[in-house]
Amino acid sequence: MSQSNGIRVAVITGAAQGIGRRTAETLANHGYRLALSDLRKPEATLQSVRSRRTEVIDHVGDISNESVVEEFVRKVYNRWGQSDVLVNNAGISFIAPAENISARDYRRVLEVNLVAPFLLSKEFGIRMLDARHGSIINVASVAGLVGIADRAAYNVSKHGLIGLTRTLAAEWGGRGVRVNAVCPGWVKTEMDETDQGSGSYTDADIIGRVPMARFATPDDIAQAIAFLTNDKQSGFINGHTLTVDGGWTADGSWQSLRLRHR
Repeated sequence: MSQSNGIRVAVITGAAQGIGRRTAETLANHGYRLALSDLRKPEATLQSVRSRRTEVIDHVGDISNESVVEEFVRKVYNRWGQSDVLVNNAGISFIAPAENISARDYRRVLEVNLVAPFLLSKEFGIRMLDARHGSIINVASVAGLVGIADRAAYNVSKHGLIGLTRTLAAEWGGRGVRVNAVCPGWVKTEMDETDQGSGSYTDADIIGRVPMARFATPDDIAQAIAFLTNDKQSGFINGHTLTVDGGWTADGSWQSLRLRHR
């Protein structure tokens, strides 16, 4: 987990809000220096982690663009000369019946949710492999494990991200780089608020379906990510999909049976 110089560097995408922000705060508490990426400057996250006396840099840009990723990698290595953790958290949602999704919208979801994590994993992974040390955590979803109606593009992107996780784990595990995925259920974030604003579901729909009868919090997911960064706690975990969904994918009950056990 540690480098000879005592420095640990974590790269986090989608860091401006939600899971990304809470992950940055959590890893700052664990002593990591942080490199944060988003489409906009993550002002609130920067302020929060700096209050923890954390050394941090940020990079604004579209990470589905290869040149943006290469520039981000150069910035990280010019500053610290290493990367120990990569958290591929950035993602977008798209809710529509499959027959109404345009090719353009479908491709955009795949570019952000699947192509960008590949580009980042490749560029940071090359350098981690040279160092024979690193942990990559891909933030997938329960939508990468099951089908959820009206989310064809999103579901496919997250299924693919789990496939990428397993493939890189198989290729890189023997050279010191572990690759795992976290699969959140529904998390109460700004993305959830936007999705609910479209009228596609309510809090009650989710709470009624989850055996633990609540949404996940960003901290629930951030703690799972932190576990997978830690070589002492998870050093032999590689190619795993850690489901953090309150039992959503474990429960095959129908609604009246589920509610009877509350």
